[in-house]
Amino acid sequence: MHIVSGNESRHSIALLAAATVFFGSLAQPLPAFAFSQLNPPANQPDAHGKSAQHSSNKPVEEALDAPSTTIPMPDPLVNSQAGQSSGAASSNAPNGGKPAEILFDISKVPEPVRKLREMIVEAAASGDLERLRPLMNVGGGLNQTQVTADDPGEDPIKTLHDLSGDPDGIEILSILLDIMSTGFAHMGQGTSDEMYVWPYFAEKDIKTLTAPEKVDLMRIVTAGDFSDMLEFGGYNFYRVGITPDGKWKFFTSGE
Repeated sequence: MHIVSGNESRHSIALLAAATVFFGSLAQPLPAFAFSQLNPPANQPDAHGKSAQHSSNKPVEEALDAPSTTIPMPDPLVNSQAGQSSGAASSNAPNGGKPAEILFDISKVPEPVRKLREMIVEAAASGDLERLRPLMNVGGGLNQTQVTADDPGEDPIKTLHDLSGDPDGIEILSILLDIMSTGFAHMGQGTSDEMYVWPYFAEKDIKTLTAPEKVDLMRIVTAGDFSDMLEFGGYNFYRVGITPDGKWKFFTSGE
């Protein structure tokens, strides 16, 4: 039998007391912390009084302050590409006149031409084929706008209605609007056949079109149409002619 000495007894008591304190502390509940204490806001000042979020937001602020790269909207149809001119670009000069001049600035034409073009654009954009009637001088004999070579005396509005691929004439109005939004050719200067013709492709060598001009053309026709034109030897889709005194001479297709 082992007899516990006084020193051993005191040592055991001390160990027991320490264990009691240690395990007793584990049983005590931990202090509760608010969520904001566990996850302080990113913009809370630090020990130096500076916001921690200021530096992290710098890339965002720089992106917001960067210059905009939004593609600008195109100019209105009536003023499209104003101020541009590519000069003489065709040898199709009737009656020995000057070569046709390709223009994009509508302010360079006589006032009657500018006003009639604007009225044609407005009428075509309305979707109402009948709004073209007063502009075509219907019933005016030789002064009536020509839309077909077969029967110049036929009602041009009825003819355009029949040519359109839809029952309301919307397709033909869309074509007219697209044509009048391009550049134009001033041809026959100094002759009785002087005319302003849309689109300008009608008075250019179709084989010499630049890439931007091909883009302009394919706003009106398809790539297949363009291939046919190359084979044909020239532009053969719809065109509009206006005389210097503001008369709508023709709206026809073909050569």
